[in-house]
Amino acid sequence: MRYICLIYNSADTDGTLTSEETDDLVKAHFAFDEELRRDGVMVHADALEMPDRATVLRVRDNTLSATDGPYVETKEHLAGFYVIEAPDMATAKKIAGRIPSARFGAVELRPVRMLTLPD
Repeated sequence: MRYICLIYNSADTDGTLTSEETDDLVKAHFAFDEELRRDGVMVHADALEMPDRATVLRVRDNTLSATDGPYVETKEHLAGFYVIEAPDMATAKKIAGRIPSARFGAVELRPVRMLTLPD
């Protein structure tokens, strides 16, 4: 089964890591990524830019509108994600619990809903 691990950082802790701590965290993520690839677990992973680089799109009455910046002011923001394969939620929790950023923020683990094309 496929799971997504959504990594949230807190606005309270953003920018509080030293450059050495940030470098160590990035290195830990690269090592973790390699481990997941080697084990055939990782489907995809990426870090995201800060929320102020986001654009929110909507289509209403066939008209596209775009709003720059985050949609909602919140203390936590989506910082990155992993898509993994695991046989069950218990295994997925063990994998997601090892995501290096979980030490500083939070990781939301959610099963991916596989849609099928309706008849």
